Amino acid sequence: MLDFNTDLYHFGLSQIPDQTIIANEETFGAHHYERIGVVIRQAQNCWLTDVNGKQYLDCLAAYSAANPGHHHPKIVSALTNALTGNYGSVISNVVYTDPLGVFLRKMAEFVPQLGPRFGENGNKVLPKNGGVESVETAIKMARYYGWKNKGIPDGKQEIIVFDNNFHGRMITVVSFSSTPKYRNGFGPLTPGFVSVPYNDLEQVKKAITPNTCGILVEPMQGEGGMRVPDDGFLKGLRYLADEHDLLLLFDEIQVGLGRSGKMFCFEHEDVVPDGLILGKALSGGLVPLSVFITSRELMDMAFNIGSDGSTFGGYPLACVAGIAALDVLKEEYLPERSAEQGRKLMDKLQDIAARSSHVKEVRGRGLFVGIEVKAGNAMTFCRQLLSLGVLANDSHGHTIRISPPLTITDEEMDYMVTRLDRVLTDA
Repeated sequence: MLDFNTDLYHFGLSQIPDQTIIANEETFGAHHYERIGVVIRQAQNCWLTDVNGKQYLDCLAAYSAANPGHHHPKIVSALTNALTGNYGSVISNVVYTDPLGVFLRKMAEFVPQLGPRFGENGNKVLPKNGGVESVETAIKMARYYGWKNKGIPDGKQEIIVFDNNFHGRMITVVSFSSTPKYRNGFGPLTPGFVSVPYNDLEQVKKAITPNTCGILVEPMQGEGGMRVPDDGFLKGLRYLADEHDLLLLFDEIQVGLGRSGKMFCFEHEDVVPDGLILGKALSGGLVPLSVFITSRELMDMAFNIGSDGSTFGGYPLACVAGIAALDVLKEEYLPERSAEQGRKLMDKLQDIAARSSHVKEVRGRGLFVGIEVKAGNAMTFCRQLLSLGVLANDSHGHTIRISPPLTITDEEMDYMVTRLDRVLTDA
C-alpha cells in the first residue's frame, strides 16, 4: 500500500463530504451508471484513496485506461511541461502542431505493418478522443472500402460483428449491440451490421454475402464476459477476410497496449489486421485519446479533405500524453510484466477456484482475467471486495473482472488474492 501521511489523506479537489458529492451526482447527473458507494479523492499507481485515507487496490484500471498506473510520473511530467510551456492548448486544424506530427509518426511506427496485402509502405493514424469515435472511424473505413473497391452500392454495405460485443455507446455502435439496454428506445437504429456468435467461424462464413465489406471484432471480449477465443479463431477470420476481400478490423481498446501480455492482443495468434483501434491506455488514462490505424494505401483511399475531422482529436495535450505513454510501455516492459504477473495470478486464482463452491471458471490472458461465478451474481462479490479494500466490477453480470494496472507488484497481488480467497471460499 502507499505510505500516506495524515496530511495527504485530505488531498483532492475539495473537502466536500462524500454524502454531498453523491447527492450532487444523483441530483444533477444522468443515472447512467450503477455506482458503488465510495468517493475516490486520489489515485496513485495501483491505489485509490478516499477522504478518510482508506485505500483500495484498483483491480479495474478504468477498464484498461490506467495500464501504466495512475498518474505515472513520466506522463504527468510531460503534461505539466506542455501546460506550463504553453504548447498544450487546442489549436485549429488548419495549421500544423509539432506534438501531433511527432505523435503520428511514433504511433504509426509503434504498430506492425497493417493490411500488408494492400502494400507495405507504412501505417497512417487518424486520432480521436474517446475510443468509440475511433470505432466509428473504422466503420467508415470498411464501408468506404466496400463501396470504392468492391462495388457495393452505397448504403448496402454490411459489416459482420459479434454477439455480446462492446464497442461503445454511440448510436451507430449500439445499433449492433446484442445487449437490449444499450439500444432500446434509441431508434431508428443504424442498419448495415450482421451479428454472429463470438468464436464461431462457421457462423461467420454463413453471414458473408456479396454486400459484406468487413469484420469488426474484439480479439478478447471484455464487457462480453472476459472471453478468450479458441486458438485459431483470429487466424480463421484473417483467412475469410482474405478469401472474400473484406477488411479485418480489431478493436483493442481494452485488450491492447500490454494488457494481454503482448503489446497487441493479435500477436498471440500472429495475425495482422487491416485496421486497428486503440484508446484508453494510449494516454496513460490522463486525457482522452484514441486512434484508428491502417495502412497508408487504405487511409489515403478513404479519407481526404472534408471526409473526417475532430476539434480535439489529436490536439497537442493529448498527443504529448500519447508520446510519453508509448515510451513508458516500452521502457518499463509493461507487456512482459503483464505476462509474468498474469501467469502468477492465474495460478493463484485456479487454486481458489478448486476450493470454491462459487467459481465456475477462471479465464484470461496477461492481466485481463475473469472469474465466472455459478450463480451469475458477480456484483455481490465485488461489493464484498470493496469493503475489504479492493475495487473490482462485474462483466456481463456473471463474471468478476480483474484487470489491475500492469505495474502491480507481488505484494499487491497477494493483497488482492487474499481478499478474493476470503469472499469466494467462505473462509
